This record gives sequence, structure tokens and C-alpha cells, in this order.
Amino acid sequence: MYRIFRWGKRIVIGIVGGAVLFAGLLMIVLPGPAVVVIPIGLGILSLEFERPRIWLIQMRRRAARMIVKLRQRWRQRFGGARRKRRLSGR
Repeated sequence: MYRIFRWGKRIVIGIVGGAVLFAGLLMIVLPGPAVVVIPIGLGILSLEFERPRIWLIQMRRRAARMIVKLRQRWRQRFGGARRKRRLSGR
């Protein structure tokens, strides 16, 4: 009985996660929040399968590196220190 439940759970997670991931991949070319939906699909699939879990970890690492690079470029372009605004009329 447990094996039937486990296989049923794997099939349902595979279908739902695959559908969400496929919808996210379609949103790359169609209007929609693909950047949000693809990780959600991978997260659903990673509940039961190992490979999507690895892809999700790789996506997180790439996103973190991209944020670091964007911050560095921002600081190079607009200066390292935050500029204070004067609120008084001096």
C-alpha cells in the first residue's frame, strides 16, 4: 500500500511540477513572469526528484553572483558612498 502511495505521489508531483515548469518556459517567449514561475516549477519537482534540486541550487548561485556584479557596476557608475540629500534650503 505504501509503494502505491509513493508512486502516486511521484506521478502527481511530476505532472504538476512539469506543468508549472513548462508554463514558465513558455513565458520566456510569451508575456508572463517566467523568472518567478520557473523556480516554482523546479521547487515542486525538487520535492521528489534530485536533478531539479540541483538545477534550483545552480539557479540560486547564479542569481547571487548576478546581484553581486550588479551592485559592483552600480557602485562604479554612481559612486561608492551614498550621497546625502540636504533637506534644508542652504
